[in-house]
Parts: sequence; structure tokens; C-alpha cells
Amino acid sequence: MKLPYTTLPHGFKRPIIQIVVSHSGRQVPYYALIDSGADINLMHAELAPLLGLDLEAGERREVGGVVDGERRPYYIHQVTLHIGGRKHPNVRVGFMPSLSKTGHGLLGQYGFFDLYTVKFHLPQGEIDLHEIK
Repeated sequence: MKLPYTTLPHGFKRPIIQIVVSHSGRQVPYYALIDSGADINLMHAELAPLLGLDLEAGERREVGGVVDGERRPYYIHQVTLHIGGRKHPNVRVGFMPSLSKTGHGLLGQYGFFDLYTVKFHLPQGEIDLHEIK
């Protein structure tokens, strides 16, 4: 499947795609950056209650590198990701309170790159995703 890059106000294109996150019959549309440097998918913690999740009931982990010299907590829950019309149940996602509220989530190695092979075509403004079976 081919998805478009997002063009930011300053003219740069980034591989930010719209996805839908669902759990317990609730769905939330969300934007996420395809980030090969991210280990797992990270999303803002405000999504957790919208999906009916108790944030801190998830598996607590910490991440470094997001804020220089600091480690920040996130909480892992299993949700369903809908990407380009395809449904992926039981994907582990980290919900992080200190992730920017005005930004976007991250799609990382586990929970995205293990589901798709990805080819970036910046000049054409396209991302080519092929589901790994």
C-alpha cells in the first residue's frame, strides 16, 4: 500500500501517517511518525483513557534519549492498530505521559517494522508499505 508523506508548514515532508488505535470497542484516530530509530510504538498517555485503558496498570518501562540526560516512564498496553485499512490486533504500544501533546506518536521496530517492510520515496512523497505475512 502507498501512503503519502505529511508536508509540514515549513515545507519539509515527513513520514507521518494517520492510523487508528482501538481497544474495547473504542477507536481514536492518531498521527504517527514512522521511525526506524524507535524500539517500540509510543503514543501520548492521553489516548489511554480514551481507549478505556488504565494507564498505570500497564507494564511500566522507561526510555532515554527523548530528553537529554533523563529517563521518562511509559506504560505498555496491547491495542489494535488500523493502518491503511489493515487491522493488527494485540500490538504492544507504550503510552507516555511526557510525549508532546501537540506532536505525534512514533511507529517503531516492534509493533510496526515487524509488521511491514517499508520503502521511503521522499521525492515522490510516498511511503510504500508491504505487510509481512
